[in-house]
Amino acid sequence: MKGRHKQSRDPRGHWLLLILVLPVMFAALLFEGWTNNEVGAAETRTACTAPAPDAVANGGPVVGINRNGIQTGSMPARTVALTFDGGPDPVWTPRLLDLLRQNRARATFFLLGSQAARHPELVRRIRAEGHEIGSNTYTGPALGETSPVRFSAELDLTQTALAGASGMNTTLLRMPKTTSADTLCGREWQAAKQAADKGYVLVAADKPSRKPAQGLVRQFSQTDTAYQETKKLLADPNVDRFTTVSAGLRLLPVNTQAASADRWEGTGLIWVTTLGRLFANAMIWVLGIAGGLGVLRLVLLSFFARAHVRRLERFSPGAPWLREVTEPVTVLVPAYNEEAGIESTVLSLLDSTHQNMQLIVIDDGSTDRTADIAEAIDDPRVTVIRKPNAGKAAALNTGLGYAMHDIVVMVDADTVFEPDAIYRLVQSLAHPAVGAVSGNTKVGNRRGLLAKWQHLEYCFGFNLDRRMFEVLECMPTIPGAIGAFRRDALMGVGGVSEDTLAEDTDLTMTLWRAGWRVIYEESAIAWTEVPTSLGQLWRQRYRWCYGTIQAMWKHRSAFFGVGTAGRFGRRGLSYIALFQVLLPLLAPIIDVFALYGVLFRDPLESALVWFGFLGIQLITAGYALKLDGEKLRTLWSMPFQLLVYRQLMYLVVIQSVVALLLGSKLKWHRIKRSGTAAEQIGGPAPYKSLPTR
Repeated sequence: MKGRHKQSRDPRGHWLLLILVLPVMFAALLFEGWTNNEVGAAETRTACTAPAPDAVANGGPVVGINRNGIQTGSMPARTVALTFDGGPDPVWTPRLLDLLRQNRARATFFLLGSQAARHPELVRRIRAEGHEIGSNTYTGPALGETSPVRFSAELDLTQTALAGASGMNTTLLRMPKTTSADTLCGREWQAAKQAADKGYVLVAADKPSRKPAQGLVRQFSQTDTAYQETKKLLADPNVDRFTTVSAGLRLLPVNTQAASADRWEGTGLIWVTTLGRLFANAMIWVLGIAGGLGVLRLVLLSFFARAHVRRLERFSPGAPWLREVTEPVTVLVPAYNEEAGIESTVLSLLDSTHQNMQLIVIDDGSTDRTADIAEAIDDPRVTVIRKPNAGKAAALNTGLGYAMHDIVVMVDADTVFEPDAIYRLVQSLAHPAVGAVSGNTKVGNRRGLLAKWQHLEYCFGFNLDRRMFEVLECMPTIPGAIGAFRRDALMGVGGVSEDTLAEDTDLTMTLWRAGWRVIYEESAIAWTEVPTSLGQLWRQRYRWCYGTIQAMWKHRSAFFGVGTAGRFGRRGLSYIALFQVLLPLLAPIIDVFALYGVLFRDPLESALVWFGFLGIQLITAGYALKLDGEKLRTLWSMPFQLLVYRQLMYLVVIQSVVALLLGSKLKWHRIKRSGTAAEQIGGPAPYKSLPTR
């Protein structure tokens, strides 16, 4: 039977899911940004370098170009073609349609394709009530200023949107940024000829000086002013007929049935548009809520950290004091291929000021010299147990069977301890309600940017969280690097469970549910070796996150518990679920939306939000470093941490959640050690002046 260090391969389905989801989301947002005309649109046209041709400038407002040259047309006398640009608008289009129905008038609506895709029901109503539809392009740019690709996209996408919304196409085109025919000059005339080559009839408008009795094409937008002007014109006694452009000129039908393939393509375009709009609107709310929760978390961390410090400062000479714990201690050191650091770990423990100890090294089937190195240490307090590989939890349970004392300290074999760490760690067990104590884990090997980021994470994330958890009485994890336990508490819960890959988190949650308190002793310092490559870091955090989610699910019923268990469940589990699982799952989508904000919304606003959040994090991280007695100079790396390291950690959460949902088994990942955990030993000891509990 294979050991826990040799389990099945990592799942790969989550990457396929991520590769599919994020590009689809970004494509929807990209399309939404473009169709909102917020970037890249030619909103203004350059001055004409050449006038419109005489046949256009002196002809009627309806222009066609065929093999016979330029043909223009005007409305007959006492006939008015009402035309409305833009839209369909959810506010004004229905009002205009109601007004036209009341007056039994027909009109031509030149629609934006982007708006038609947003409001297909209005397009269908326009057609159902006998009105005519023309194209006003997809987003409304000056066509003469666009690239050839953009030019074709503006016209073709509008046809696709109309086909999807109403099942029809149109051959009428009103070019944006134009009014009367003489404005079809310069680059706009070149664009007009290209549109005519595609089969479009160009519709401009008569000049305002032309009287309705002479017959005219009147151009309106879709606003309150346009509504009032239309109402006034409909009451003009000099007009006998209000009709469409094609009916007034007796043109061939300009709205024709779209092909089935075009209708399906148009339906797809409407779905994409709807998805982009809904996603963009939803992400505004999500971004606001997530940002608010992030700021709230930082504020709460600082507040509870200060409350934790004040709680410690209340102890003063002469105050009531719990008894000093001097009982012998059993230290369990599970090890698997730890030859690089096992000697430093054992020697630092033997150098402890708490001399009365039994030190058990459990070699979990190592294939290197781990056990030999431990056995070579000449000290009667050291016992080495060799066993077949079965995983860390099994190794700890084996060591627990050999423990001779009532206090058990569990440590990692890649960790080096301050001389007073064990003594300070066990003092809190003087309180009979305390079943376990977490120590303060610090990064020993801080060379390199990746190690500095992890140093910030340990101080700013893990240790600041533990201060808050202690104040709220919901500590979810005693780190495997350093933790003290009552032996009877461990035996009462059946030892260390092998149900999850985060045995330390699982055990801590089990103790809470059994009615024990778990606290944090910040003055018990252990120096651990962190991964020095992205691959090693990924494997370590993947196992942590995967195991933590397993433990949360296993102990989910604690949320509905009473007393100590319920307090932990409602506070601790809720916090982890929200800030360590849910928000990281949303983080990549939020980042995609942040990029959308830079590209399509207000780059300055996006930058201010990002730098504002960074400033709050820097202040909180500086406070955390100060509490841990660390130098503030490491803060320079935090902006880069947010850009790179944070994304990596979020992807780890996504990988873990999807792997669990897919039912994949996680491979046991072991980090290659170099024995550098003791690099920082000899530095300042910031807690010497603080009293123990």
